[in-house]
Amino acid sequence: MPSVRAQYTLPSKKRAKLQQFSDIRKIFDKYFEKKLFFSQSSLHISIFFCNFAPDFRLHNYVLMKNIAFIINPVSGSKETQNAKRKLPKLIMQTLDSEQWLPNIMYTEYAGHATEMAYQFARMGFDAVVAVGGDGTVNEVARGLKDSKTALGIIPMGSGNGFARHLNIPIRPQKALEMINHSEPISVDYGLANGRLFVSTCGTGFDAVIADHFAGSNKRGFATYFQNIIHDVFSYTPQTYHLVGDGLDVTHKAFLITFANANQWGYEALIAPKASLQDGKMDIMLMSSHALLGSASLALRLFAGSIDDSHFMDTIRAKEVTLERESAAPFHIDGDPVEMEKDIHIKIVPDGLKVLVEKRF
Repeated sequence: MPSVRAQYTLPSKKRAKLQQFSDIRKIFDKYFEKKLFFSQSSLHISIFFCNFAPDFRLHNYVLMKNIAFIINPVSGSKETQNAKRKLPKLIMQTLDSEQWLPNIMYTEYAGHATEMAYQFARMGFDAVVAVGGDGTVNEVARGLKDSKTALGIIPMGSGNGFARHLNIPIRPQKALEMINHSEPISVDYGLANGRLFVSTCGTGFDAVIADHFAGSNKRGFATYFQNIIHDVFSYTPQTYHLVGDGLDVTHKAFLITFANANQWGYEALIAPKASLQDGKMDIMLMSSHALLGSASLALRLFAGSIDDSHFMDTIRAKEVTLERESAAPFHIDGDPVEMEKDIHIKIVPDGLKVLVEKRF
């Protein structure tokens, strides 16, 4: 069988690039002395295909797009974790091989997805797909923010709030099929004392639940609901002060959510009218007397009308500072984090590209 080289001769510009390939390898080899991600051979292959694979396409010289899948093997339920083991095969079966050239990687520790995503963005990949829950999506987004590389999502976590807002299918095969017919759009992201969030961040009762849920051995909505029942009657609301963007508000609240997207996850729509493309956050303040209307609030939360409840106040702003009585639990995209007493929160407009269903 004739070799690829016998059938096709590289253009002069690509030949020049090929001569530089060994030098590029030496640069990336330095990263491995610091024990970053990948095996050396897999990264060299990634660099090679990112730069040269398009010219080795023999039919019509189609320019393939480079895409990486970053899989968090431990997020979600045991059933979801088992499904992830089968995912590489599903990717190869479903992903359009005429359009995408895939790389598949697994995270090994907290923050690993951010490191990998950042390097893929520097290498000029067209898309990096977060495979996992909102925590994995957050990590990958941190590596891709303010770059030209788009974030894709295969939602295989617990709540999957950001994916649900974007109408990304929950079933992995359907999410992969959507990638085949997707387009990148620009969306906002948020910063809380410099820490990125894509969906929501907040303090109060929801942050307490996020903290307890993170420490649970079991995942899923049932565990989340059990934590709510366990803590709801013992929780003591705080008084909060919001300043900035023309605001000077003091409010005793059961919880405060700063929403870029419309939900926490599980279709719990805490900010039904929130938009990812308006340059603002919806600040949702739940009254300290919320327990009196807990049944109606729960119904409204999943019906998309919680903002109509008289136990809720909504403020829209680009940038605020939250002043608290004391340091207390805080969450970013559902994950508990250590945070200072006062927190500066702002929206960064159009700072992240994401893959969504092609509109036309």
